[in-house]
Amino acid sequence: MDIIEITENKSDVCRAILEALPEWFGIEEARERYIAVAQDLPVFACLVEDVPVAFLALKYHTPFAAEIHSMGVLPRWHRRGLGRGLLRRAEQQVAAQGIRFLTVKTLSSSHPDENYEATRRFYRAVGFVDLEELPDLWGAENPCLTMIKVIGD
Repeated sequence: MDIIEITENKSDVCRAILEALPEWFGIEEARERYIAVAQDLPVFACLVEDVPVAFLALKYHTPFAAEIHSMGVLPRWHRRGLGRGLLRRAEQQVAAQGIRFLTVKTLSSSHPDENYEATRRFYRAVGFVDLEELPDLWGAENPCLTMIKVIGD
């Protein structure tokens, strides 16, 4: 498994993976926004036999904070360490730039969903903690949870 930074066709890589994850990216309008925005962000991909099977897109907010804008792993590659590998690569990237905080937004537990419960467990297992619930950011039916991780400590 190789992790590389994608410099071309970033949206195509993101589309291929996000469209295979309807349990997480089933709202077409939101999925299309993630795909479009990824073209202008740093994107890392996990390659298996030169085929992207997972990706992570980073968004920089301030000289001190960056966000995992989107991340996806094809279902057959879940629970094999690809997400952890991508996250380590992203942390190296932001730490080298002096970034101290990495955030991610996900569906809050106030909206019960077993897939997003697994997502929150993953982020907590790699050192993220709950920061703030934003109940109206994505609409009342999709309450947002912002999670944060301190980088380099």
